[in-house]
Amino acid sequence: MNRTDRLLAIVLELQAHGARRAEDLAGTFEVSRRTIYRDVQALCEAGVPVVAEPGRGYSLPAGYFLPPLRFSADEALMLILGAGVAAQSFDAEYRLAAESAARKIAGALPEERRGEVLALRASLELIESAGVAPHAAEMLRQLRMAVVRGQRVRLRYRARFGADGPGEVSSRLADPYGLVRIGGAWYLVAHCHLRGDIRNFRLDRIAELELIAERFTRPPGYALSQPSERRPIVARVRFTPEAAPWVREAPSFYIEELRDEPEGLLATLRLRRLDEIMPWLLSWGARATVLEPPELREMVRAEARAMLSVEC
Repeated sequence: MNRTDRLLAIVLELQAHGARRAEDLAGTFEVSRRTIYRDVQALCEAGVPVVAEPGRGYSLPAGYFLPPLRFSADEALMLILGAGVAAQSFDAEYRLAAESAARKIAGALPEERRGEVLALRASLELIESAGVAPHAAEMLRQLRMAVVRGQRVRLRYRARFGADGPGEVSSRLADPYGLVRIGGAWYLVAHCHLRGDIRNFRLDRIAELELIAERFTRPPGYALSQPSERRPIVARVRFTPEAAPWVREAPSFYIEELRDEPEGLLATLRLRRLDEIMPWLLSWGARATVLEPPELREMVRAEARAMLSVEC
């Protein structure tokens, strides 16, 4: 990182995290404390009001913001397109914020750059497969609030696969850690007190939602990028070479690895229960061969026999 980039990064670091000591900044940017001292002096000389407090380190006055940033056409286009996707994907409150942000970005551009960006914007379209239904939008808003506040929720959830069969509805007490959008559907990532583990709850399967007064604390170091659920069962399925491109195009949520082999495409999956993968697996018919575990092979045989025994 050159010095100019580092100076900007120091300001952003102070804005994002508040007071930082010289040794903290030195560790973040992999330079010496002497270099940080010189960088802070340069920022002060450039008019950035960096405040030094003994025992606390460097900070910026409350309310200080960088001057307006200059975006390239590609950067501005990506921000405006991203705002468009957010406007389709979130509830009304965030939709208005996304649309307002896009207008501000476009309005801050020089006239010639603005024309270029708007022309590109008119030539590209990102279409969400499905918007957020009105009832789901309110649920999304409440869950977003619970995630930010660290507030527990109680919900009635209709599981696709349950101990009492498909469509089982159970009451869950959960600590909401985050929200994730996958394949056009929103999922709540939360610690489920009933299961004693992290679970992914699909929002359109939540029948009722209640925010309760209890608060919770996320585990130290937890991030949404970590695996959300413990899935101890390993399954391996081989697909014919002809099916391989379509498997890559429409993979299962549970796939951990896809590997090309002379016989076809080998898929390794991690599951909580074998029945989780059955609908997706059966959709491939004879183009899929279950290699392991044996219990899954037998489950597929039993399902095929049951399908053939149904009288029309």
